[in-house]
Amino acid sequence: MSLVDVISSRRSVRSYQKRKVPDEVLNKILEAGRQAPSASNVQPWHFIVLTDHEIKERFSHGRWNTFIKDSAFTIVGCGYVGDSYGQKWSTIDTTIALENMVIAAWALGVGSCWIGDFKEEEVKKLLHIPDDWKVIALISFGYPAEQPGSRRKKPLTEIVSYNNFKL
Repeated sequence: MSLVDVISSRRSVRSYQKRKVPDEVLNKILEAGRQAPSASNVQPWHFIVLTDHEIKERFSHGRWNTFIKDSAFTIVGCGYVGDSYGQKWSTIDTTIALENMVIAAWALGVGSCWIGDFKEEEVKKLLHIPDDWKVIALISFGYPAEQPGSRRKKPLTEIVSYNNFKL
């Protein structure tokens, strides 16, 4: 499958098989994040891999995140905000790295789902994340126990203009 096909076929997976993702596969996913571009190559990110069921369970009590507990692992993406550079760029840079992981995972047969339903202060407290780091997102990963269908996407004519903004 071409990279464009991988990107086009990726879906958010919220139901996972009770199956461990081998360390070799997990490391390839993490390496995809490590290889992401960042402004001035600062790499202002840190990733916490949650494999402990009790910790994942603690993060599974929101309205839109109950499936975290069933994931093989969940990655907490953190961006450094302790200086003006980090305050400006770390959210973008960390998000790019996380998306690299999502795409790599799908290419390796591992599903994922972006999670915005979390309380940052609770996550920071439980995982001992310092004040000069921001929790950007959580992403659950695992082998899919479902095959979500295609979702409607807006046509390019609605989301793209050339040379100036035009709707």
